[in-house]
Amino acid sequence: MTQRSISCWVVTEGLTGTENQCLGIADALEVSPVVKRIKLRFPWKQLSPYLRCGHQWAFDSAGDNLSPPWPDLVLASGRKSIAAALHIKQQSQGKTLVVQVQDPRIPAGLFDLVTVPQHDPTRGENVVTTTGALHRVTAAKLATEMAKFPSLRELPQPRAAVMIGGNSKAHRLTEESAATLAARLQELSADYSLMITVSRRTPPACLAILQKALTDNDRVYFWEGSGNNPYFAFLGLADFLLVTEDSVSMTSEAISTGKPVYTIPMEGGAARVDKFHQLLQTQGYTRILPQEGKLKTWHYTPPQDTVAVAEKIKALLEERVKT
Repeated sequence: MTQRSISCWVVTEGLTGTENQCLGIADALEVSPVVKRIKLRFPWKQLSPYLRCGHQWAFDSAGDNLSPPWPDLVLASGRKSIAAALHIKQQSQGKTLVVQVQDPRIPAGLFDLVTVPQHDPTRGENVVTTTGALHRVTAAKLATEMAKFPSLRELPQPRAAVMIGGNSKAHRLTEESAATLAARLQELSADYSLMITVSRRTPPACLAILQKALTDNDRVYFWEGSGNNPYFAFLGLADFLLVTEDSVSMTSEAISTGKPVYTIPMEGGAARVDKFHQLLQTQGYTRILPQEGKLKTWHYTPPQDTVAVAEKIKALLEERVKT
């Protein structure tokens, strides 16, 4: 079985963040997966992953169909994908290699391989622990995306990319914190070109505050959602990366570049996300954005989590061919 002959399904509930983690692994494996977005019926929808029986009746017809021929490999991510992963493993009689991405909160031994970020608790012989979330950032992808936005190179160096999220289960972007951030970015624009992007989760009132303070500035490129998304170009062209602390995904993508990454504090928090940031700061990947002064440079070896997971999967697939 060669890499390019591997049949692969990516199984998720359709959330971009979880799906991209699986697609990142598929990219690293150089396979073209079939994406299956599933929907669960009651009571599996409410009780997943803890309800682990009757999976043949768990799937709503509004989602994608799960039926043979079963693939060589399943990359599943997200709470609701767990029922699908277990169903495929059972129905394929173990012939499909089932990889669960993110902590399933049930015994890891139920899957062939589990990948979890270091701030989650699950460990085991078949568990790969990663620094953060898996992703699709590669040097080749950044080069391709940078070429699409030649005007960004006209911004004087040093450049700082600013990735602003918004409200989540754990964090809030308030108008007061948006105004504080806008003032800090205004200060930084005296010494750095700023490339700013916001999220669909950024509250409109906060977006308006940021726009009012920063768009009439020759040192600022502000992308608020219209036209082609320059996010990956920002990662490639920036000398510094500033990321709001609500997003594990954006922070994980940022540290994959090896560039200095500053975390922008927000209101709220949660034990799991707080632990993620504390670990990255202790390990030398990130620092908290200071309230004043210039940005500093530091160096670290960027994590290669997605490649490491792909290599483990390749080894497991090769073992199956031998047996």
